[in-house]
Amino acid sequence: MIIAEQKPIPRIVEMLEGHKSMLVVGCRSCVAICLAGGEKEVSILSEALRIESDLKGNGWQVDEVTLERACEKEWVGEMREKVSGHDAIISLACGVGAQVMQELYPDVRVLPGLDTSNMGAPEEQGIYLEKCGGCGDCVLHLTGGICPIARCSKSLLNGPCGGSQNGKCEIDPDVPCGWDQIYHSLERIGRLDLMEVPIPPKDWRRSRSGGPRKIVRKEAVLTPEEKSARGAR
Repeated sequence: MIIAEQKPIPRIVEMLEGHKSMLVVGCRSCVAICLAGGEKEVSILSEALRIESDLKGNGWQVDEVTLERACEKEWVGEMREKVSGHDAIISLACGVGAQVMQELYPDVRVLPGLDTSNMGAPEEQGIYLEKCGGCGDCVLHLTGGICPIARCSKSLLNGPCGGSQNGKCEIDPDVPCGWDQIYHSLERIGRLDLMEVPIPPKDWRRSRSGGPRKIVRKEAVLTPEEKSARGAR
């Protein structure tokens, strides 16, 4: 899942300068799970902005809606009537969702209400940890199911650095050493031999160094005729 956290309200208020009518949009997917942009958070932010407007006499109109998934055009397109009449959208979706909104509503300014952080998972209630670096060349089969790109602070591919001490990373005594975790994971499954298998240097063109990434599933791509037929329905 994508992990994000809400921007401080003063920063959101700054972005709203010059706007009078805004729609706060949330998402029931990833950002709801990490308590950043679900229906509850949309309601809280909307009410905070209404209070701000009353205190400062801004005369803001603040409406709200929460989508099932803000990263899919089908869901984002369903709020067209709600967007009508507003001059700004405050997105409490991840950065992907915010961009989909801007693409579908190019005449309305979309403002990010969240800071998108990483791809991770809940560790326990209220605590979320980055799990995947999205490198485009997964090596989890060699590292005991633990991502060295995300879990090692230096993204080392072939063992720990010299700063690892007692299972902790040198950057912070509260940060586990990713490679210590990899070692113990491989030990538990009886595959310590994989510690001796060299992982070649990454081809970072498959990551962000190669520009925006795209995956094309040819079997799912619609023909022009199919697109036309769907548009007609």
